[in-house]
Amino acid sequence: MNRNPHLNELGEFLKARRAELSPSEVGLRAGERRRVSGLRREEVALLAAISTEYYTRIEQGRLQASAPLLDELAKALRLKDDQRTYLFDLAAKERVRPSASRERQQVDTQLQRMLDDLTASPAFVIGRRTDILGWNQLAPALWTDFGRYPEQERVFVRLLFTEPWMRELYADWEEVTRLAIAQLRMESARYPDDQRLAALVEELSARDTQFRQWWTEHDVSMRGKGVKKLHHPAVGELTLDWNTLTCGTDPDQHIIVWNAEPATPSHDRLRLLASWAADQKRSTSDTAT
Repeated sequence: MNRNPHLNELGEFLKARRAELSPSEVGLRAGERRRVSGLRREEVALLAAISTEYYTRIEQGRLQASAPLLDELAKALRLKDDQRTYLFDLAAKERVRPSASRERQQVDTQLQRMLDDLTASPAFVIGRRTDILGWNQLAPALWTDFGRYPEQERVFVRLLFTEPWMRELYADWEEVTRLAIAQLRMESARYPDDQRLAALVEELSARDTQFRQWWTEHDVSMRGKGVKKLHHPAVGELTLDWNTLTCGTDPDQHIIVWNAEPATPSHDRLRLLASWAADQKRSTSDTAT
């Protein structure tokens, strides 16, 4: 029998989450020696006040859970806000927009103009598959000239695995990469029929064991804000804040803006990088004329 792949993913997600919890964390006794890590199915069922058979059918992708039951499962498994959102996105098939996944995302003129006006903060626009859709003039100075990559390869999570300079740039490459994968999986719940996203996951799973391992852990995260440390080859160590803005005309486009705390060495180094980028642009313009 062919089962719904969306329900299969929901079941795998529940399985991964219960494997992370111990009985003591949820107020249960461990009892006799356990053959598997984490909670057993019957323990999750007990916490959610349903039968073990009913929960098993959900985890095996054979049954669609109701919203109230999903709420109980989220409580039982101590899900965080991002994880809870992902769980409900997986179950709410009517809210998924598979047709949108076939549309080519583009940065409109007004958004690109706003990016260009950000001369002191590197910024880029990222799409639903972590495609890099647009960037300002400081972005190539911090990362690379994204325009030199073919469009199908201009994908942030892909560059993290295929480009050695990305591994060298980020002080905590693993943390950055795991977060990018968690964000990509969050998107996959909204667009389960996106063939390009599926092809990306298949490609990276085949070429890199770390990607394959981290993808199967089913971690999820929404884009928000944070702090990253970078080893820049030209200006040295940088500690940068990053924040996410959502495009009003396409909520699947996110503007990621980076800046440094004022009166810090990172702030001075970022200004130096901005000055260098401006000089490069003027030099290119003079050569062209």
